[in-house]
Amino acid sequence: MVRQQELLQAFDRLLQPERFKDYGPNGLQVEGKPQLRRIVSGVTASKALIEAAIAVQADAIFVHHGLFWRGQDGRVTGWMKQRLALLLAHDINLFAYHLPLDAHPELGNNAQLGLQLGLETLSRFGDQDLACLGQRSDGAAFADGQALQSHLEKVLNRPVVPVHGSSSAIKKIAWCTGGAQGYFEDAIAAGAQAFITGEISEPQAHYARECGVSFFACGHHATERYGAPAVAGHIAAGLGLEHRFIDIDNPA
Repeated sequence: MVRQQELLQAFDRLLQPERFKDYGPNGLQVEGKPQLRRIVSGVTASKALIEAAIAVQADAIFVHHGLFWRGQDGRVTGWMKQRLALLLAHDINLFAYHLPLDAHPELGNNAQLGLQLGLETLSRFGDQDLACLGQRSDGAAFADGQALQSHLEKVLNRPVVPVHGSSSAIKKIAWCTGGAQGYFEDAIAAGAQAFITGEISEPQAHYARECGVSFFACGHHATERYGAPAVAGHIAAGLGLEHRFIDIDNPA
């Protein structure tokens, strides 16, 4: 058994949430039982994930997207009531780390996505240095944007939304998981030939075509499903906790 505060301190030491200006509270968002033996990790604290955690008798849940965000309404009604009611009824702790989980250099979402895609980080850029700039780990280039698109779709097992900026070979690649389409201009300025993220908005298609830099929207959830199990698994192993990652399907 592990004390709740011991687990919280372990997460905080690893992810250093005090370094980040974030959109919501990082750390323990919902207090549950004080002694823990089993933790479930997932991307989002949805009702489906909470129900799955209850089914495996988890004492804690670790996620990237928690329940509380800056500017939120604040009333406990509808979906918020349903989620909180389940957590409180089963005395489950909810731990959530947003930008700190994106940024960890080895276990975070960006690092783990790079690992999945066979990319190595050479430098970081953008607000709070969240985005990565690098290349294939073997030093080779992708023949063109179509070759990179095929690689992304094979690894992530889903179609991506591409905007091909050039037919040239692609060696310098930038990436940032989730809704990081706003980093595209920074990626272009950093010299990237392609940018990988989760979502696309209207301006990025024009930037890609006009600047000759390819843009790939691979899914918010799809790009952010690697950091939570990496961090939770690492901490659980160190503390002797049981850990299970539960991936709740999300087309976004």
